[in-house]
Amino acid sequence: MLLLEFTIEPFHEGKPGPHVTAAIQAVEALGLVVEFGPFGSSVVVSPLNVAEVSGAILAQAFAHGATHVSLHAERVAATETPA
Repeated sequence: MLLLEFTIEPFHEGKPGPHVTAAIQAVEALGLVVEFGPFGSSVVVSPLNVAEVSGAILAQAFAHGATHVSLHAERVAATETPA
């Protein structure tokens, strides 16, 4: 499994804009659970669908006004969950 962490800018403290919410909704529409955080979000994905999930994040974030998206992927044990 892979832990995919992502940060979408611009950052608006306490008020995630549509560039953030649309990206999260796109991932959730794929049947995954996003761990939403104040400075970034994460989701555990299979290596087989990491491209689909990453693509959904990028497409929706930029389509809704993002200026920058950071993605980080890390291999984790199947039973690990984001901290």
